Amino acid sequence: MVLDWAFVCGLLSVIAIDLVLAGDNAVVIAMAVKALPKQQRRKGIVLGVGAAVAMRVVLTFFVAQLLQIVFLKLVGGVLIAWIAVKLFVDGVPDGSENKGVGSISQAIRFIVIADLSMSLDNMLAVGGASGGNLFLLIFGLGVSIPLVVFTSNLIANLMDKYPAIIYIGAAILGRVAGEMIFTDPFVANWFTPGPFLLYSIEAAFALGVILAGKLLIKKH
Repeated sequence: MVLDWAFVCGLLSVIAIDLVLAGDNAVVIAMAVKALPKQQRRKGIVLGVGAAVAMRVVLTFFVAQLLQIVFLKLVGGVLIAWIAVKLFVDGVPDGSENKGVGSISQAIRFIVIADLSMSLDNMLAVGGASGGNLFLLIFGLGVSIPLVVFTSNLIANLMDKYPAIIYIGAAILGRVAGEMIFTDPFVANWFTPGPFLLYSIEAAFALGVILAGKLLIKKH
């Protein structure tokens, strides 16, 4: 049997790209399911990840066209920032009971919206690495799913024990939101920050998400 090195390289590339994205995804998934009863968390994670992956497989074949849509990354970044603030407000303990997302369906919606918003560039990279090979695409995602499910559940449980992790999760999502907004083609046409300034903007978004969440908590 002759080993097809192009196939192997494509497979490894797809897996690597999916694993890189898995880290950020695990954070948002953990925050989305944190408020669910522990016995429902795994179900919420599996259903949310399954729905997001199915959407991602379909959209990967159209992502090159999708990325041409004006404001797509800008809108995606704003959505991520909103989700980050919402999940921060729901997740930070304040003494009240049953605080948080509350339902599996709502958690799944957050997971799918956040996953697709954060996956745009990765979908383009995966589409290129897979060469349009559906098997490579699905297999690469299949490898990353168990890691995301395990990591999300672990992070959600750690958030119960160490609520400070919620701040870190919100900051990570805020950073992703800032990066998406300021790398949107429309925004980049008017303003293209250098690496240091972009890092500063991402840091400002990370802090801004937490401050906005704190203000909303105080208001309520």
